[in-house]
Amino acid sequence: MSLDRQRSTMLSTRLLNKTTGLDPSARAMAEENEMSDLYKQQAAERAAEDITSGMRLGIGTGSTAEFFVHALSKRVNAGLDVVGVPTSERTRKLASELGIPLTTLEETPHLDLTVDGADELDGRLSLIKGGGGALLREKIVAAASDQMVVVADGSKQVQTLGQFPLPIEVVPFGLGATENAIATVFADLDLPKSLELRGGTAQPFLTDGGHYILDARLESIGNVHSLADRLDAIPGVVEHGLFLDLATKAYVAGADGVKTILPN
Repeated sequence: MSLDRQRSTMLSTRLLNKTTGLDPSARAMAEENEMSDLYKQQAAERAAEDITSGMRLGIGTGSTAEFFVHALSKRVNAGLDVVGVPTSERTRKLASELGIPLTTLEETPHLDLTVDGADELDGRLSLIKGGGGALLREKIVAAASDQMVVVADGSKQVQTLGQFPLPIEVVPFGLGATENAIATVFADLDLPKSLELRGGTAQPFLTDGGHYILDARLESIGNVHSLADRLDAIPGVVEHGLFLDLATKAYVAGADGVKTILPN
């Protein structure tokens, strides 16, 4: 039996145990959420198998990346010699608790590999990231790495980016002017003018860097590079969630096991 098939059998058994006794609607929802988590875990564990001693790693943020942190910690506790740069305070805390040696980009400015999740990925391995609010640090770490491996479940694969709201990290000062500048870009590119301040005006979400996030519901982004370039030119925009030409490989897990995807 293949390793992927063994994993699928064990995970399916765990799913059955967790959902037994629930009413039909609750069970269906629980099964969907649980299967998504199981696939994320499979993809993350596959990526952890690629890590070799001596590597300098970027360690991503989010639910799938956390599965990778747990898988990596098991290998570290078994003797794997690596050092990692976390992409958020949340990841730093978890990795530290699990015994993974950590460093910074000041101490280790060049990394071999970053492993991170994605909110969406297309066939070119262009990504939307930032659902967890760590897009700035995630992009800095990915850009400092020779390779970036994405781990995801199959629901994150899309033909065209845009169904997942695009996070845009912005400076709080001059927020209104920045929103107007972003809206102008959207109009020029025939994109919906739909911007929401994450967390709302009463209590906006703050990133680790002290910035706000505007979530843009764009539905379908025809030219991701044009949009990225235009957003980069707005002074109040710190960073955006379009990760282009950064990912070199993806492990995407689903009912058929873990698939390796290379940019086409």
